[in-house]
Amino acid sequence: MIVLVLKYLTPKGFRGITLFPFIILVNRKDREDAVMLNHERIHISQQIEMLVIPFFFWYGTEFLFRWIQYKDKHLAYRNISFEREAYANEKNLSYLKQRSFWSSFKYL
Repeated sequence: MIVLVLKYLTPKGFRGITLFPFIILVNRKDREDAVMLNHERIHISQQIEMLVIPFFFWYGTEFLFRWIQYKDKHLAYRNISFEREAYANEKNLSYLKQRSFWSSFKYL
């Protein structure tokens, strides 16, 4: 995992993005935000489990499906199964130590 601060590579309105093996943040102070980094580390684990490229295909397909379903981009993003898992567990800093491969399936 490599943490970079490059505000122009993240989509507008977001604080960070994870593109294995990089976590790209908008603000330097977020490098010290344990919850933010945990959220992004959860995405790193998801990407590794799905062998990276299939992760992004699934993520994009699910986003489009949710966008059609909810007719709202932000609501669609928040309901992507990978985001639901990351948001639900970002404050549990030991989550990745206890997380199993099957954990992400309960957020589908």
